[in-house]
Amino acid sequence: MTIFATTAAAALFASAALAEQSVTIGHTQSATSHYGVGAEAFFDTLEELSGGAWTGEQAAAGALGGERDMIEGLQIGSLDLVISSTGPLGNFVPETYALDLPFLFRDYDHARAVLDGEIGQELLAKIGENDLVGLAWSENGFRHVTNSKRPVRTPADLEGLKLRTMENRVHMEAFAQMGAEPTPMAFPELFTALQQGVVDGQENPVTVISASNFWEVQNHASLTGHVYSPAVILASPILWDSLSDEEKGWFSEAAAASAAATRAEVSRLEEEGIALMRENGMEVVEDIDKAPFAELAQNAYDIYTSEYGSEMVERIQAVE
Repeated sequence: MTIFATTAAAALFASAALAEQSVTIGHTQSATSHYGVGAEAFFDTLEELSGGAWTGEQAAAGALGGERDMIEGLQIGSLDLVISSTGPLGNFVPETYALDLPFLFRDYDHARAVLDGEIGQELLAKIGENDLVGLAWSENGFRHVTNSKRPVRTPADLEGLKLRTMENRVHMEAFAQMGAEPTPMAFPELFTALQQGVVDGQENPVTVISASNFWEVQNHASLTGHVYSPAVILASPILWDSLSDEEKGWFSEAAAASAAATRAEVSRLEEEGIALMRENGMEVVEDIDKAPFAELAQNAYDIYTSEYGSEMVERIQAVE
């Protein structure tokens, strides 16, 4: 090979290396969880659309911190992408607090119709006004209570339980009204806190309960379904602004594929997770009258509507 050919080949290789770019998606769940499934779908789609120019990797299990920490990282550009619950999002985009109101969504079809429709798009746009880029709504599922003390069938059974909640004042108020002692903490701290008895219990969807092996530190699960928990795929505005219009299209399509894959995994785990919880020794209470819980949690609505009005709540309730 001539010197010219060798030089040209080296230049071509260097150019290709420069063209290949990688992004990291941070989240708090395990790499094999529903978030992990969504992250891999994101990477697969992005790599396919970009012809291999873009690849990615997960920073799973809270490797980059709790959700609030990671969202702050997006704002300053130290992180590329995050899959997060909406728990801490209200601290940055207060309008999203509406999504965390207890007993607001009737079922999965209702929740997904809201988030995929006009309301969901409006909220993504609102996220974009707060030094964040909202790419798509993903999913955790309906949240349920677990604890190490006793079965929970009525609000009276929550009385005095130290319950880890998300760092979200709507969640905290709802559980305070239902009789528990809400104790907010970042998710990566939760398993150890349960293990050491710092808190008695927690509330999360079946997907998270099973992915986290909470049966190792919790005896009782109650399918209260008190809150539907969306997830959101967020990007750093610094990353986003560096992309071409074509690349932004690839990222948006990758986020949509991620959300679809995560929802499919949530649906699968909802069917299999309860049996898995029982197989691992948890007592699972399914026959729960939710009306008394919903009545006590009403004060959480008052907190939201007194500050932001009732229009968003009424619009969500009206979606068929």
